Amino acid sequence: MTERPLASLISRLPGARRLTESLSARLFALTLGVILVTEFLIFIPSAAGLRTQWLEERAAAARIASLALEAAPMREVSDELAASLLKRAELLAVAETEDDMRFQLLAPAAPIEGPVRSIDLRGTNMMGRSMGAMSEFFAPPGEILVVTAEGADETRVIDFVVPQAPLKAALVAFAWRVTGLSLIIGLVAAILIYAVLDVLVVRPMKRVTVSVEQFSRDPGSWTRRLSPTPRRDEIGRAQNALAGMEEVVADAFRQKAHLAELGSAVAKINHDLRNSLASAQLVSDVLAKSEDPRVTRAAPRLERALERAIELATATLDYGKAAPRAPKLQTVRLRSVIVEAADEALNGSGALVPLAIPEEVRIETDPEHLHRIAANLIRNAAEALGQSGRRDPQIHVTLTGGALVFRDNGPGLPEKAQENLFRPFAGAGRTNGTGLGLVIAHELAVALGGELSLMETGEQGTAFRLTLPGLPA
Repeated sequence: MTERPLASLISRLPGARRLTESLSARLFALTLGVILVTEFLIFIPSAAGLRTQWLEERAAAARIASLALEAAPMREVSDELAASLLKRAELLAVAETEDDMRFQLLAPAAPIEGPVRSIDLRGTNMMGRSMGAMSEFFAPPGEILVVTAEGADETRVIDFVVPQAPLKAALVAFAWRVTGLSLIIGLVAAILIYAVLDVLVVRPMKRVTVSVEQFSRDPGSWTRRLSPTPRRDEIGRAQNALAGMEEVVADAFRQKAHLAELGSAVAKINHDLRNSLASAQLVSDVLAKSEDPRVTRAAPRLERALERAIELATATLDYGKAAPRAPKLQTVRLRSVIVEAADEALNGSGALVPLAIPEEVRIETDPEHLHRIAANLIRNAAEALGQSGRRDPQIHVTLTGGALVFRDNGPGLPEKAQENLFRPFAGAGRTNGTGLGLVIAHELAVALGGELSLMETGEQGTAFRLTLPGLPA
């Protein structure tokens, strides 16, 4: 059976995969790694300094031996004394060059065998010393170093031979000491840095992450929202923004659920409601024929109340549809469609709506959609004028600048109505209004490829602008 790699075995342990993917574990590993890399970069010049010091110590011993030999006759000593001096200085041989003449000061006691490498300690730079220190770790066994250094004075140059093995052993021991110390320092520093970052970064990010995950699973009913924080850094701003978003989205989901429940309830009762209202309307028609003065006075009010109730139920269900039906385009005479819409909006009262629309204008559009848009706009204008009590109410429809403009001389829309103009149940500008007329008109205009917008409003009146494809400029 083939053994799995250690990393594969660790990844199969319970919770190991989650640990390796967590921000905390990655942060700790990153911190420790950065510290160890920094220690390694510091180790290189430190090793270079140790190597230079080791070689300089041998060079100093060679200089001392050179000075000691100057007192001897003919600068020669016995073999026993030479061997003692070499052993004390940890050297294999010493030579000196003076006035271009080379002198063998201390000869080797035995033949020197092995690969030879030359080192010159004069005028070296930091880069050269660092590269030399790294090369000592990869030196072959039994290598011999021939080192050149400055002599006892400026006219002398001293050469000495040393085995490379003691230098390599010293560097390896130094590397192990530095490695152990670096691991201790790295672990302590990583733990301290991790502890600080865990409090300032990791834990706040965990709270934000858990909040996002829980909120995404159930944004409508989750109640344990993320609380705002007084922090003003990036994490604090993100947490506060998320807390605000959670509140807004949760409220929106609750409102959407309430509206869905309301729509379902309205759909269920609509059939019975409209039947009841139709029956009541038939009764009102009978009452209208009564000769009783009290009935005659009350019948119109009852009829208007029933009409408003039927209109409200119909408008609510119309808006409750997922989307308006796709438009069925055909060539229509624009003026005829607006006239029919005005007649319906004003209940055939005979009131005139001046139309500045040429008879010959024809466009490619859905006549039913256009009829509903115009009827809603004219009806809204008429009801606003009726509630305002204007003595000279006026509604004009003009074709100007490639758009239909519906203008009245009413009191204008309230500020709240302007802010929620195309929102259902929020943009009504008149008493007992639902605001659905403008919402439906806006959706139908978009379905036709056009746009309905508020052109102006104020004490001088209100004007809506309807753009449709094909309208002449």
